[in-house]
Amino acid sequence: MFSRSVKAVLPPPSSLRSIASSSSRPTFYSRSIPNCFGSSSRAFHQSSPAMSSTAFFVVEYGTPGNLKTGRIDFKLYDDVVPKTAKNFAELCKGFTDNTGATLTYKGSSFHRVIPQFMLQGGDFTRGNGTGGKSIYGEKFADENFKLRHEKPGLLSMANAGPNTNGSQFFITTVTTSWLDGKHVVFGEVTNGYDVVQAIEGLGSKSGAVKGTAKIVDSGAA
Repeated sequence: MFSRSVKAVLPPPSSLRSIASSSSRPTFYSRSIPNCFGSSSRAFHQSSPAMSSTAFFVVEYGTPGNLKTGRIDFKLYDDVVPKTAKNFAELCKGFTDNTGATLTYKGSSFHRVIPQFMLQGGDFTRGNGTGGKSIYGEKFADENFKLRHEKPGLLSMANAGPNTNGSQFFITTVTTSWLDGKHVVFGEVTNGYDVVQAIEGLGSKSGAVKGTAKIVDSGAA
């Protein structure tokens, strides 16, 4: 999410929202859909794609006077979306681009959190959803849409339309099937989903974060 500012609210069952990010600011697109927020949508379970790479965040989260630190572990779907998975893994480790700048998630924050929807982060240049950069340049193309937003705990790319992926990503906290075919799913949370839920609790319908949700360390293997 980069060039256009996102004025987002928690999508009600009757509307469709597509997370967006571009070289400026992200937007949400809306249209009517059936209820996709059933009680079973919060169930967290393993996904079927093979996974080889791993990555992690150490996140400082909470409110002033009540800060905690927790770790979120990920597995990445290298076999299905190797280019997208590599982008995330390299940004977790820290990547030096052709200008000599270091691109890294370390030190960035989850800038938009909407309960019963998703946690969005990855803007390490501006920190407000209007920046970020991939290891391939400002943007790179959608690799494919083979994987679906079928459960909570999935990693997916934020964008501002077709082929506008950068560094921004989101973690689902419900099934978000209306995003299928629009955002590239590339991994999932394997440990630390309790941390994801705690950060989700800091969110709001507008997406504003009521406290701190900062990635203080990150890495990949």
